[in-house]
Amino acid sequence: MTARITTRRQFLTLVSGALVAGGAAAQLEPNIQALRAAALEAAIRKITGGKPVRAGKVKLQVPPLVDNGNTVPLSVSVQSPMTAADHVAAIHVLTEKNPQPYVVSAYLGPRAGRASITTRARIADTGKVIAIAQLSDGSFWSDTVAVVVTLSACLEDGLI
Repeated sequence: MTARITTRRQFLTLVSGALVAGGAAAQLEPNIQALRAAALEAAIRKITGGKPVRAGKVKLQVPPLVDNGNTVPLSVSVQSPMTAADHVAAIHVLTEKNPQPYVVSAYLGPRAGRASITTRARIADTGKVIAIAQLSDGSFWSDTVAVVVTLSACLEDGLI
C-alpha cells in the first residue's frame, strides 16, 4: 500500500468541490414552484371534491406584511346564521408557499354559535393565504390575502 501525499491546494479543491456540489443539490429544485402549486391544487381538490369555490361570505384577516413567518396571527370569519339548516361545516386555511399547503382545518356545527376561528400559523414565504369555508348545503366559499414575509419559516429539508 502506497501513501499518497495530497497537497493543501488539492485538499482544499476537493473539499470545496464537494461542498459546492452538495449545496447545489440541496438548493436547486428546478420545479419547486410547480410542485408547490400542484400540492396546493391537490389540497383544494381534496377539500372540495372538485366542486367550485366561490369568492365571498368568508373574511380572512392576515397582516399584509409579516416580519417573522414563524408566528403569523390570522383569523377567519364566515357569514352564516349558524342554524341547523344553514351553518358552516368547516373552515380550512392553506398557503401557497409552505412545504405542506395545509395550515389549519376547523370543523364546526350549528352549536358553535358563530363561524370564526383565530390562530397563529407558520408561513414559509411571501405568497397567498387562502381560507375556504364549507357550508352545510355543500357549497364552498373563499377569501385570499397576499402576504409579504420578510423572515421565512417552514424551511425543513426534504419537503417540497
